[in-house]
Amino acid sequence: MKLVHRDIDKGAGSVTLVAEEAEDMWHAYNLIQVGDTLRSTTIRKVTTESATGSVNASKVRTTLTVQVEAIDFDTQACVLRVKGRNVCENQYVKMGAYHTLDLEMNRPFTLYKHEWDSVTLERIESACDPTQTADLAAVVMQEGIAHVCLVTNHMTLVRAKIETSIPRKRKGLCDQHTKGLNRFYDQIIQAILRHVNFDVVKCVLVASPGFVKDQFAEYMFSQAVKQDYRVLTDNKAKFVLVHASSGFKHSLKEVLSDPAVTARLADTKAAGEVKALDDFYQMLQSDPDRAFYGLRHCEKAVELQAVETLLVSDELFRSQDVQQRKRYVALVDNVRENGGEVRIFSSLHVSGEQLGQLSGVAAILRFPIPDTEEDDDSDEN
Repeated sequence: MKLVHRDIDKGAGSVTLVAEEAEDMWHAYNLIQVGDTLRSTTIRKVTTESATGSVNASKVRTTLTVQVEAIDFDTQACVLRVKGRNVCENQYVKMGAYHTLDLEMNRPFTLYKHEWDSVTLERIESACDPTQTADLAAVVMQEGIAHVCLVTNHMTLVRAKIETSIPRKRKGLCDQHTKGLNRFYDQIIQAILRHVNFDVVKCVLVASPGFVKDQFAEYMFSQAVKQDYRVLTDNKAKFVLVHASSGFKHSLKEVLSDPAVTARLADTKAAGEVKALDDFYQMLQSDPDRAFYGLRHCEKAVELQAVETLLVSDELFRSQDVQQRKRYVALVDNVRENGGEVRIFSSLHVSGEQLGQLSGVAAILRFPIPDTEEDDDSDEN
């Protein structure tokens, strides 16, 4: 998603966005809500009557601004249709007339809201910042040259290019070679620490010809223990060593197309959500007083500042009930203010569907809270 313009003041305002790939249409679907105002170009059939009484029909492209009344998202075709009444003067469409806008890829649209909440603003930031969605990192290297990359679903971003001259091995003089190699490895370690967000990244590929990758991994984890780089030692399991023909960026394509690597990387994007949901189910079995689900129960836990991890489905933020939507936004904001973690699940993923069966909101608690009150089913919704 590309952010073209942003004009938000005191919670109200507009943003102009361009969907650049299929996944961006899903983000747009989650951003647009009933009551918002949407402006985009569209095709309108226009009939004109001549002086002689003959009627001509033609299609014209025009820009319309509608107040949203209905939203339909075709997940198979990734087409987003927004129906509403025209609220701005237009030579082809009367004020108040209904029209359906089909949002298209690579065509800008402007969305106006009376109130932008923290969840919608966060979605814009994550959709427009590729580093927020890059759940795969890669270090492609050979002696003297390395590329540290972030890989999204549709692009590869080189975050650091490291080139170092390493003295050759000479008979009886290996120290200079070893020192040069260690300096080279240290630069790569610093680049990984600086550019790889392990809260987002699920896997780090380390690829090289020969045994360079193995030597680097051994050096990196020994240094991580000496220098107390906890972020590396805690995420050691995320590093996967694979073969590459060179240390240049183009070698990454051959690495990612390797069936063995592809199998290991399957579902990296959803891995964090799946684990969080598994943790919740395990907690529900082993210590049910530390696993709550349903809005009423989770709100109670938040009041007591007991929520460690909140799991919430993105479909709850598409509710047409404004007050209900505000309750979920307040829940997310309060958990974060109290130092808790929030995971927003996509309702298109299997894990999101499972969470939806649990009312769409669940929480893993820091400490047990006995459930002393029996809530009605209506309180869970």
